[in-house]
Amino acid sequence: MKTKVTFRNKNGVKEREIDYIPIRFILAILLIVLETVAVIGITLWCGANIPYFYLLMWGTEIFCVLRIINSKENPDYKIPWLVFVLVVPVAGFMIYFMFYNRMLTKKQVKRNKLIQEQHLKKDDSALLDKMKAENKYAYQQAQLLCKMSDTHVYQNTTSQYYDMGEKLFPAMLEDLKKAEKFIFMEYFIIEEGHFWNSILEVLKEKAAKGVEVRVLYDDIGCMMTLPGDYYKTLQSYGIKAVCFSRLKGQANNEFNNRSHRKITVIDGKVGYTGGVNIADEYINEKRLFGQWKDVGIRLEGEAVNQLTSIFLSDYELNVKTPVAEFATYLLNKHSMLNDGYVIPFCDGPEPAFRHRVTQTMLMNMLNQAQDYVYMMSPYLIIDDEMCQAIENAAMRGVDVRIVVPHIPDKQIVFWMTRSYYKRFMEAGVKMYEYEPGFVHAKVYLSDDQYGIVGTSNLDYRSLVHNFENNIWLYQHEVLSQIKDDLKNTMNIYIAVDENTVKDNLVQHLIRALVRIFAPLL
Repeated sequence: MKTKVTFRNKNGVKEREIDYIPIRFILAILLIVLETVAVIGITLWCGANIPYFYLLMWGTEIFCVLRIINSKENPDYKIPWLVFVLVVPVAGFMIYFMFYNRMLTKKQVKRNKLIQEQHLKKDDSALLDKMKAENKYAYQQAQLLCKMSDTHVYQNTTSQYYDMGEKLFPAMLEDLKKAEKFIFMEYFIIEEGHFWNSILEVLKEKAAKGVEVRVLYDDIGCMMTLPGDYYKTLQSYGIKAVCFSRLKGQANNEFNNRSHRKITVIDGKVGYTGGVNIADEYINEKRLFGQWKDVGIRLEGEAVNQLTSIFLSDYELNVKTPVAEFATYLLNKHSMLNDGYVIPFCDGPEPAFRHRVTQTMLMNMLNQAQDYVYMMSPYLIIDDEMCQAIENAAMRGVDVRIVVPHIPDKQIVFWMTRSYYKRFMEAGVKMYEYEPGFVHAKVYLSDDQYGIVGTSNLDYRSLVHNFENNIWLYQHEVLSQIKDDLKNTMNIYIAVDENTVKDNLVQHLIRALVRIFAPLL
C-alpha cells in the first residue's frame, strides 16, 4: 500500500508517496521462509550426522519422483516439480512436500461441504429441455457446465456490457445508492483512491441506515493496497468485512487458492462481474501501463441469485459464525424478459471443483466453433492441451483471434505470452497487441451465439489455482455488444509479425527457463 513520507533536501521539506508492505504480511512471509529453511536445515543436519540417514533422503527423493509421475496432474504441472526435485538436492523434495499440494486444507474441505448444503437449489429441467429442442449442442454444454460447477441455467435476465472500467464505475455507483436490503462485494484487489472511496462513502451511508453490507477481499491480492487490519476499519463503519484466506505464515499452499473473483450484488436484483477490480487504474483515473482496457457486465433478473449464492459461499468459508440461511437473500421472482440463456458459474481448486471448469468450456467452444472464436486476455500461459485446441480450431478454418496487451504489467509474463505467437501464427491464429496499453479484460466469443465474460485469464493461475467466476451466455442480446467491443479493440493494435517474435539470446534463455516453471507462477 502507499503512505506519504516527508524528507529534506536543498530545496526544503518535501512530501513523497511510497509503496510499502504492512508489517503483518512481512512477518507472515518471514515465518514461511524460516519454516522452510528450518525444515531443510534439520534434514541436512540429520543427513550429515545420523548414520545412513542419507539413504532415507535418497529413497525419499525417488518416492517424490514416482509420486509426481503417477499423479493425475497435467504433465505441464509435473515437469517443473520433477526438475526441481531432481536438480536441487534435499531442498527440492522438502519444498515439494511443503508446497506441492494445491488442494484446499482439510478444514476448508469440511467447511465447504457444509456450505454446499446451503447452495441455491433450482430445477433446471424445463429450461434444459427447451434448450435441447432449440440446439442440442448448446443444451449439452449447459448441462455439462451446471454439473461441473454446481450452478444453474437462467432466462429472464437482462445484461449490460461495459467495454471500459470507467463506464462501469458510474453505473455501479448509482445502483449501490439504490440499495434497500443488502450489498455484497467480493474483490481480489481493493485499493484506496477515487474509485473505492466513492463506493465506501455509499457503503457507510447504507450501513448506517440499516442496509446489510458485506465486503470480502483477498488478503494477498490486497497486500500492497490496504492496511493489514483494514477489515477492522470497515467493521467500525458497520460493514461486515473479512479477508479471503487470511495469510498466517504457514508453509503450505497459502499463496495458491486465492479469490480472484469480482462480484457485486445489490438486493439480489442487480449483479456485476468482469475483470474490473476496485482500484483507480481500472477506471483510468491513474495510468500505470498506458490505457487500461477492462470490461464488466451487469445482470438484472433471475441469474443474479447465482452470484448471491457464490458470494455467500465464499464469505461463509472465511468466517467462524455461519451466515443465516442463503434462501433469505434469494429472490423468488424478479423476471426481466429476455430470450437468451445465462449461466453464472464459478471455478476453483480441488477438491471443491473436480474439473477445470473454465478451461473445459473454452476448449469446447474452440472444438465446436464453425465460423470464429475471439479471445481477449491479459496473459497467455497455457498448457499443451489448450494450445492444441486453439491450433486445431484455426487449422480447420475457424477464424481464431487473440487480443493481448502491448504494454505489459509484468515483463517476464509478457515474454511468456509472446513465446506462443510463432506456434499459433503458423497454425493460422491471428494475434493482436492492444496498442494504447494494457488489456485486463477476460472475454471469449464464438459464432455470435456463445460468450464467456468474467475473471478467468488464459493462464495457469486462473485456470488451475484460483477461485474464479464467469458468465456463460447463449443467444443473448448482449453478445452483439461484446462482438462490437472485440472488433473495435482489434482495430487498435500493433501488427504482430515475424519481427515481433524475434528475441536475443538472453531473452531466449530466460523465456526457456520461465517456460519450465510457468505452471507454478
